[in-house]
Amino acid sequence: MTNLEIIKSTYEGKTSEENGKNLAKYVAEDITWTEAKGFPYAGTYVGLENVTQNVFSRLGSEWIDYKFTPEDYVASDDKVVAYGTYKGIYKRTSKPFEARVAHIWKLKDGKIINFEQFVDSLPVNNAMK
Repeated sequence: MTNLEIIKSTYEGKTSEENGKNLAKYVAEDITWTEAKGFPYAGTYVGLENVTQNVFSRLGSEWIDYKFTPEDYVASDDKVVAYGTYKGIYKRTSKPFEARVAHIWKLKDGKIINFEQFVDSLPVNNAMK
């Protein structure tokens, strides 16, 4: 698979479970995952277990229908950028949000070694108030 196909497989599966399985399949053991400063789950996490605990589990338990819809991708050598829109409803406030986002992925030898999120955090944080 190309790097672009690997990254697309983490977004474009039939279910979010399929996307998660594809991510687990292609992620390096020591992946570095950075959620943007200002985002509710901001920080850098190392390893899929830490990412799951600090990001995915919280997104799944604190939000209704939280999802990223990719608009397009840009691929060059070992980097793939996916950009699009986050949407969801915060459970505690029942407030919906929509925010523009870009994800930068770096791969080496068919494994995802780095992820960095760029997002307009204001709509997300406003939904949580």
